[in-house]
Amino acid sequence: MKPEIYYTALDTYDSDYGEEFSWGKYIEWSKLTHLKELVSLDGMLNGLSFKPDFDSKTDWNYIITDGEMVTLFFNSIDYVLEKVKDLKYFNLLAVIKEPEKEKAKLEIDFEFVGYDLIEKEGDISALTNCGGFDETFSPTDLNEFGLISDYNKAKRVQTELPINNPAEHHADCYLYEVWRHKSIGRKEKIKA
Repeated sequence: MKPEIYYTALDTYDSDYGEEFSWGKYIEWSKLTHLKELVSLDGMLNGLSFKPDFDSKTDWNYIITDGEMVTLFFNSIDYVLEKVKDLKYFNLLAVIKEPEKEKAKLEIDFEFVGYDLIEKEGDISALTNCGGFDETFSPTDLNEFGLISDYNKAKRVQTELPINNPAEHHADCYLYEVWRHKSIGRKEKIKA
């Protein structure tokens, strides 16, 4: 069965980030000292790059909901591209919720960046925005984007998080396969 692919455009978060919770403070707090850039589906750290028109019936044709909860995902890449056409930098992502072991075939335009674990009742990443779950995974289990590269490891962490943290609502998560577009919205780092 072919996986359902959702799309989104999320803000970039790296050393160029200069708002209230700076990159340096985030690295210190998270202990993810090896991160090059955070490419997470976390709605607080990598927020949506545009605001859907929730009063528009047209926009609701593209917004993905989970029960009554509105997600950061959309069913059309063309819709997302139209919304970000005036933006310079963002991460154009393709995501698969609860993927199978075999990855989606998106290599032509996208690059696989890893797996994220997002709480079922919101949009917080258990990997990068919960202060750590040391009994289940360590900071070194995450790649340079704050994601888990290996499917089996990601599934193990997804299974063990609620067992090891039964009172923590951030531990009950969906697994997402995350792909980033190779060129659209990407900023080129200037070599020193």
